Amino acid sequence: MDFFPLVRPFVHALDPERAHNLTIRALRMGLSTQIGAPKDDPVLATSLFGLSFPNPIGIAAGFDKNAEAITGAHKMGFGFAEAGTVTPKPQAGNDKPRLFRLSEDKAVINRFGFNNKGLEYFASQLNALPKARGVFGANVGANKDSDDRTADYVTGIERLYGLSDYFTVNISSPNTPGLRALQSKDALMELITKVLEARAAKIAEGHAYVPILVKIAPDLQNADVRDIADIALTSQIDGLIVSNTTIARPETLRNKHRHEAGGLSGAPLMGPSTDVLRAIYQATEGKVPLVGVGGVTSGADAFTKIKAGASLVQLYSALVYGGPALVTQIKTELASLLKADGYASVADAVGADHR
Repeated sequence: MDFFPLVRPFVHALDPERAHNLTIRALRMGLSTQIGAPKDDPVLATSLFGLSFPNPIGIAAGFDKNAEAITGAHKMGFGFAEAGTVTPKPQAGNDKPRLFRLSEDKAVINRFGFNNKGLEYFASQLNALPKARGVFGANVGANKDSDDRTADYVTGIERLYGLSDYFTVNISSPNTPGLRALQSKDALMELITKVLEARAAKIAEGHAYVPILVKIAPDLQNADVRDIADIALTSQIDGLIVSNTTIARPETLRNKHRHEAGGLSGAPLMGPSTDVLRAIYQATEGKVPLVGVGGVTSGADAFTKIKAGASLVQLYSALVYGGPALVTQIKTELASLLKADGYASVADAVGADHR
């Protein structure tokens, strides 16, 4: 039974950031407004990066910044969970208010600025997880005041290596000044080289291979897409996450907060992020695994991402308006759409629009 429609008016009456923190606390305590979620349809099972996912729908980074609600996210029905962004040192982030609901637009604007409790706290949370947990990824970033941001990413991977199933290198948040400059060709190549060297050193020490993905922005020009695709194809990076929030403001936005600074997410991001996803898939000729994120509010949206080239799909902002039951709704609809089009698995549908 889904209780979220009953509590939504009370939740939305709270300051958005306070409501978010209460949600994390509830999940950490094992509480949820959804009871009795059905088992996943076998058609949703998929494998990627050597990992097995019961379904392709994951919770995106930003929701659980400090890895406090990973177990709760899996209990909600997500096929995988990504926590972070975590930086080497704790940091408070930008001044409040920094999170805004755009209810009429089913959207959110945030300018958090990588607020988190730092690597040591994050690692302690991962060490406390049960062994029989689901797939988990750590999203790593750089401190705002860092003198060497590349070194910060390396530090994050070194500290959390062996504690997560994959890493995401977040170079696309619009809320840390200068961070997106790391998406330029030379800077990105240098960053990836250092990150992969850190992984190679861990493997040489006897650790297992851990996939590393890079999360990119939706606000890319054609030349940027080509450069990122070239690097993804020629390096040993394992995949790309497309995309982060956008600094664009569509003219269709109606809410009074539409001009707030920060990254826009939610329904208005579906089209632009999927366009970039499609362009990256074409530029890489489908040879680089992609995770599609941005604006997913339904099973149809998830199916659109998959057909555009995504092997996995993430969401976050839609939960603000749909609540925990949305996860089951998306999976049920996606399974029906896959079967209706004759696909025996998610993998069979990946990139279908390009064939």
